[in-house]
Amino acid sequence: MAKIELEPRVKAKMIEQLKEYLDQELNTQIGTFEGEFFLDFISENFSAAFYNQGLADAQQVMMQKIDTINEDIYGLEKLDNSC
Repeated sequence: MAKIELEPRVKAKMIEQLKEYLDQELNTQIGTFEGEFFLDFISENFSAAFYNQGLADAQQVMMQKIDTINEDIYGLEKLDNSC
């Protein structure tokens, strides 16, 4: 899997959210520099699991849609009374 590259504005917002969370939930203040390192750590160590789960979820949705299409196709079949 290729390294995930976030848009600068998206990454900046995520860093701010991490800083806010740590401050509110753990009473720990960090700077933007530390927040970026923390986000990079999370991305490098956990992004594959989130990515793979997203693929599995998409595959499940696709299979449900295929099942629906198959049912619709079978519903279009004509009865052959000549046999």
